[in-house]
Amino acid sequence: MLLSFALILFCGFLLGGMMERLKLPALLGMMATGVALGPYGLDVIDPIILHLSAELRQIALIVILIRAGLALDLKDLKKVGRPAILMCFVPATFELAAVVCFAPLLLGITRLEAAILGAVLAAVSPAVVVPRMLQIMERGYGQEKGIPQMILAGASVDDIYVIVLFTALLGMEQGQGFNALSLARIPISILLGLGLGILSGLGMAALFCRVHMRDTVKVLLLLGTSFLFVSLESAVKEYLPISGLLAVMALGGTILKQNKVLATRISRKYSKIWVAAELLLFVLVGAAVDVRYIGRAGMAAMGLILAALVFRMGGVFFCLLKTNLNGKERLFAAIAYLPKATVQAAIGGIPLSLGIPAGHTILAVAVLSIVITAPLGAMGMDLTYRKLLVREGEPEPPKLLPEFSRLRESEA
Repeated sequence: MLLSFALILFCGFLLGGMMERLKLPALLGMMATGVALGPYGLDVIDPIILHLSAELRQIALIVILIRAGLALDLKDLKKVGRPAILMCFVPATFELAAVVCFAPLLLGITRLEAAILGAVLAAVSPAVVVPRMLQIMERGYGQEKGIPQMILAGASVDDIYVIVLFTALLGMEQGQGFNALSLARIPISILLGLGLGILSGLGMAALFCRVHMRDTVKVLLLLGTSFLFVSLESAVKEYLPISGLLAVMALGGTILKQNKVLATRISRKYSKIWVAAELLLFVLVGAAVDVRYIGRAGMAAMGLILAALVFRMGGVFFCLLKTNLNGKERLFAAIAYLPKATVQAAIGGIPLSLGIPAGHTILAVAVLSIVITAPLGAMGMDLTYRKLLVREGEPEPPKLLPEFSRLRESEA
């Protein structure tokens, strides 16, 4: 197992660094490391690590969501208002609807199987989106209009919505029928997750103020609390829906609200932990990708994914109607909602394991969606945020009147 970790570290940092030298996202090199070293490549990663892969990926995701919470100021989110709520479910709904429409024609599967496929594809990847939004916030881009905060919140809730739909549709496929109560689990899960995180955050903030301890101890206590949230979600999911990951973000956000100086110090600690957590997350995501299914997916699957992304971007533009965001800022939000990775790697194989006839097709398209959209979204955000977003303190470029625009064109 130690040899496997050594290979993951050396190869992951090496390939990630090479990608950065080429002006590409480091996660491409990390995912490539996972594919090469994983069971569908050289098969040199210890089976124990692969067995624990889902839990290790979840730990890495918790780290970045705590950082997100510690940077998510509710004042900035309130400035966004209605679009922040719509971004939680509208783009995913548009994408799912596109898959339901086109997948039966392109892939020859049933409407219900297409809906299951749509639920697999529709989740955005917080692991790709969240660290980039944090970086953009630190550099002061889009802050005045709360654009990174809106995308942070939407990308985190989007997954809850999609996974609940996925579970309901699987039940229908297995003959259990559609349970309308399952849809009620979405708002209940969100509210209970927020409530749990806020109450815990108030308690932790009070504890940190009254009891002197090192920041490292505070970081570990927050991690332990976050692990309890996610464990509680699994333990009570049959009786009560709670979003553990949303509770993690709410925990960080409450500490920020109570003590901004403390939140900033703790966030710096987590930014250092993220260096290792990011590597582990994307290497293990790459190891979960069965490249054999990419060839089976074919051009029809690629066309379906691209069509679904167009609908998804349309959903983002719909959410941002009648807002103060300009065209460039809306385009950036649409690009930020493209990448998929963690959810698809986690649930893409479930339909196949349950014996659903289109299981192989669903898994193949899920794998292909990771390969296409993770680099596309990551590169899109990295290459465009400086051009599409206004930096805090810089004036927004003035809009030219139509007459003046025509005059400048004639002079040119």
